[in-house]
Amino acid sequence: MARTTAQARRIKPGITELLTLHVIRREQITPSMARVTLGQGDIAKFVPMGFDQWFRLFIPVADNDSLSRLPQKLNALAYAKYLTISKTHRPVLRNYTVRAYREDGPSGPELDVDFVLHGDEESGTAGPAASWAARCVPGDAVAIFDEGIGFVQPAGTNSVLLVADETGLPAVAGILASLPADTVGIALVEVGATDDIQNLGGPVGVDVRFVVRPDARDTPGVAVLKATQALPALGERCFAWTVGESGLVAGARRHWIATGVPKDNIMFCGYWKASHH
Repeated sequence: MARTTAQARRIKPGITELLTLHVIRREQITPSMARVTLGQGDIAKFVPMGFDQWFRLFIPVADNDSLSRLPQKLNALAYAKYLTISKTHRPVLRNYTVRAYREDGPSGPELDVDFVLHGDEESGTAGPAASWAARCVPGDAVAIFDEGIGFVQPAGTNSVLLVADETGLPAVAGILASLPADTVGIALVEVGATDDIQNLGGPVGVDVRFVVRPDARDTPGVAVLKATQALPALGERCFAWTVGESGLVAGARRHWIATGVPKDNIMFCGYWKASHH
């Protein structure tokens, strides 16, 4: 089964080039989410598309100079070349979503990126991006490649269903902020604790519901998948979108197809895979 339909349907940016940006500020949004605001550098070249716009983020490991070795375009050949950079100097590469973009920040345009702070840095269980987000300071440089949006609502659909774990929360927020005001539907977002619930706004007709994991040690996505399966049948004119842990994404897609949602009305993308279920 294909892991994602985003590739086939997504809208790519007109030009994709390596943009170097700098940390403007960092704030703790909830106990498990940090927001890093990026700007300056090449920010004027960034074209905001809204919805679930995502990008490849390069974080330097040794020093900011390691970003200068990156290719200006990202294709198979350039990626192969990137992999030849020694691990001690190769920037970490991860995919992230634009949480928000503002044309008029205090020092020019800026974009917010939200990071889930999973694991513990001291015990070595935190990922490199989460570790960076926990300790980055203003002025730190990163590089991004814009990849466009995956949420493209098919003509003829009349409602939306958004389903995600916390890794997809920023994308859900971006979609809610971009949807037409008369959109109707439901958004289901799983978080690890009540303190991690955010006020996401969006169209009045979209019911945003948070599902809190019964046990913090449970695999993310299991609780929100159950909540998804408990909803009434969506019908053929619903656009169903799901991202997050791969078990959640595959399970939601299977359920929707079984209950009559056409495959063309489903957008899914596995952001990550839990080591056990």
